[in-house]
Amino acid sequence: MSRNEKEVEGISLLGNQNVKYNFDYSSDILETFINKHQDNDYFVKFNCPEFTSLCPITGQPDFATIYISYVPDVKMVESKSLKLYLFSFRNHGDFHEDCVNVIMKDLIKLMDPKYIEVWGKFTPRGGISIDPYCNYGRKGTKWEEVAFNRMANHDLYPEKVDNR
Repeated sequence: MSRNEKEVEGISLLGNQNVKYNFDYSSDILETFINKHQDNDYFVKFNCPEFTSLCPITGQPDFATIYISYVPDVKMVESKSLKLYLFSFRNHGDFHEDCVNVIMKDLIKLMDPKYIEVWGKFTPRGGISIDPYCNYGRKGTKWEEVAFNRMANHDLYPEKVDNR
């Protein structure tokens, strides 16, 4: 099943060889395309193991794997634009908790998904790693309850941390 022009309208980065990397945070780079499977619910998960941002106090770099999972409705985020968006945090100074919440809120504004969660697994600095988690389920739908349940149980079985 191929896509028609309406379904990919507004996608300008995918396949573009002249894309410039933005070193300053910007959500304007994000692009969407139409979900062809709006009749069923499914998760889309992005694993972003090379996320970097800056500590807003010291200016030192912070490194993380960012996990983004969402259940799309009409719009979906285009992955190259997401990569460039996440890269734009490179020189952005914000605490870990702020980064994951900003990412989630920008994606909600962009796509209006049924459900979304963002989990940052940051490498330790000073002997402590920070793993902020946030989620959202569309109000007044079953996804609001899913969000509550996943929040309440999101770290029920924490992983053994030996790789960072």
